[in-house]
Amino acid sequence: LFPYTTLFRSNNIILNAKAGDKYEAITLTGNILKQNGYVTEEYIQRMKLREEIVSTYLGNGLAIPHGTDGSDCEIVKSGISLVQFPDGIDFGDGNTAYITIGIAGKEGEHLDLLNKIALICIDEDNVKALRNAKTIEQVLQVLNI
Repeated sequence: LFPYTTLFRSNNIILNAKAGDKYEAITLTGNILKQNGYVTEEYIQRMKLREEIVSTYLGNGLAIPHGTDGSDCEIVKSGISLVQFPDGIDFGDGNTAYITIGIAGKEGEHLDLLNKIALICIDEDNVKALRNAKTIEQVLQVLNI
């Protein structure tokens, strides 16, 4: 079960998104966090910087963009966003992400959030269900919310 139901709201999810590249996808994922009051504009830049340092692609068609070390000051409160890219986004090295989950964890909560999401998304069927979801309710169902 995903215990952060207060963080994962339907307005934190976008289905059928399109992006030209992984940085555009990260910006879209981060903008959800910014628009819903979780992070500052600078946090989105730190998400892109993190991607330059090390890929946030995890496998199974999933990427989890998040800020760099030291970006806590750009987080207003913990939040999560999810964006579905049916056509996929090239994350380099032959990796295609169909789902990006943006994470902003206040006071180190991001590691806990990462672990919980990874446990759900380690199951390829769950990621496939997120990729093929037609409604936000279906996404929330996969995440057991």
